[in-house]
Amino acid sequence: MKKISLLFYFISIYSFAQTAHPTGLTASKAMVVSAREEASKIGVEIMKKGGNAYDAMVATELALAVAYPYAGNIGGGGFMVYRKANGEVGSLDYREKAPLAATKNMFLDKEGNVIKGKSTESALAIGVPGTIAGVFAVHKKLGSLPMSEILKPVIALAERGVVVTKKQQKQLEAYHDAIVKANGSNTLMAGNFKEGDTIKYPALASTLKRISKNGKDEFYKGKTAQVLVDYLKKKGGIITLKDLAVYEAKWRTPLQFDYKDLKVTSMAPPSSGGICLAQIMKMISPFYLSKMGHNSEQSIQVIVEAERRAYADRSQYLGDPDFVKIPIKGLLADSYLKERMSSFDSEKATLSSDIKEGKVTYNESTETTHYSIVDQFGNAVAATTTLNDGFGSKYYCDELGFFLNNEMDDFSAKPGSPNMFGLVGNEANSIAPQKRMLSSMTPTILEKNGKLFMVVGSPGGSTIITSVLQTILNVYEYNMSMQDAVNAPRFHHQWLPDLITFEPDTFNYKTLESLKSKGYLINEKTTPVIGKVDAILVYPDNTLEGGADFRGDDKAAGF
Repeated sequence: MKKISLLFYFISIYSFAQTAHPTGLTASKAMVVSAREEASKIGVEIMKKGGNAYDAMVATELALAVAYPYAGNIGGGGFMVYRKANGEVGSLDYREKAPLAATKNMFLDKEGNVIKGKSTESALAIGVPGTIAGVFAVHKKLGSLPMSEILKPVIALAERGVVVTKKQQKQLEAYHDAIVKANGSNTLMAGNFKEGDTIKYPALASTLKRISKNGKDEFYKGKTAQVLVDYLKKKGGIITLKDLAVYEAKWRTPLQFDYKDLKVTSMAPPSSGGICLAQIMKMISPFYLSKMGHNSEQSIQVIVEAERRAYADRSQYLGDPDFVKIPIKGLLADSYLKERMSSFDSEKATLSSDIKEGKVTYNESTETTHYSIVDQFGNAVAATTTLNDGFGSKYYCDELGFFLNNEMDDFSAKPGSPNMFGLVGNEANSIAPQKRMLSSMTPTILEKNGKLFMVVGSPGGSTIITSVLQTILNVYEYNMSMQDAVNAPRFHHQWLPDLITFEPDTFNYKTLESLKSKGYLINEKTTPVIGKVDAILVYPDNTLEGGADFRGDDKAAGF
């Protein structure tokens, strides 16, 4: 490495930082942290009845579909990583899939150019939903309470209604015109709702009642499936009854790696989250970040340069592992990552135009939502679920009571062409029937000394990975409590565009000016927030601390 100052480069075997005192909500037995208090409380209610973390996962996921339609859903999909009390880990992929009638060039014009809005705002943007298949797969393998008992408080919430918060009012106002454009002015979600109003969801309650009675097949083969397909056909969509009938959630082996004395378990492809997180953490592990200081110029440089290189690899190599060969071992090899960082110069920025994907030998709305759960038995769940953009495609089936995703935009419509998050992809993530689109979702569970240490994840499109990364580092390297780690200001770099984005008015002016002098390009546009992390930290005495992100209406609940 060039010009690496001995003041901020050290080989470190483990972190000397000790865990701080909690500043967030604490609990002694069980906890849920999610985007809405209503969902967190329902998850906790299920565990108080004797249910485990997996029962609470089903309840929380579906309660978010009611309380947080901006991203919570039954018309989208997601990923779940779990750790049993005995240390066994696993993960579930309930990501959406491309319909059978999807084609590689479906979003291109005759000249081969991307048609603006077609992959985000049309009914063709909708992928086959996976959420209901996901929660039933979790319940079948790991649940303990009857599904009818788990769904009872969720259905009651939909019938009772949810009070609109100030932030939800702003969301509804921001997307009002787009929702009306997609559904007409008579749709429920086009109502002029204000803070303090209650929105009742009778149609969604009816849908959930049918699912409670008839199981997963109600959504994929029953009345709900028929209504959904008829609705999409009228809107110009291509999802058929066969698309729904053949959809299955898929259990996958999670990605595991070490960071100093932490054991990290995260989501493997078709999420890019785990691989990118592993690459970045492995590239920064030789640097003594705690000595550099939190959000210091030096630490920002190290992290940005690692992010730049990981996101470049993401664009080239990652996609659905059922369709493309991904060189995971090569991408995570210590020798490869050491070589990737060998061009890092502490005196000047490495331009992204000079960074391409590495040479490896073959042998992700900004809005999503994440929730973290630890139960009284020692089980843990990290789950991230999404519609992609805020309210997804904006298509809302009033007869069924939910929004549909626009996940088809997460494919590479054209190699080298950025999606709505500015992420560039290539052939590995091209569109194909029944293929799952690449994601940035990064549900993650960490162990320390063989014990559960942290459950963490975030929404935020391409910023998910970097938000999760910085939250982990804030606790482990910078001795923060869970809530302080979540509250701390964040920054982001994703290779292309070649810009560092900082949360506004939170970083030292001199630090930013010094970075500019070294050639770093700063995103001067205002970005309100980067990520909305919901996490749980387990202290040595087994006290649980929730970190609920103030950037949203997120809340922790526990007992």
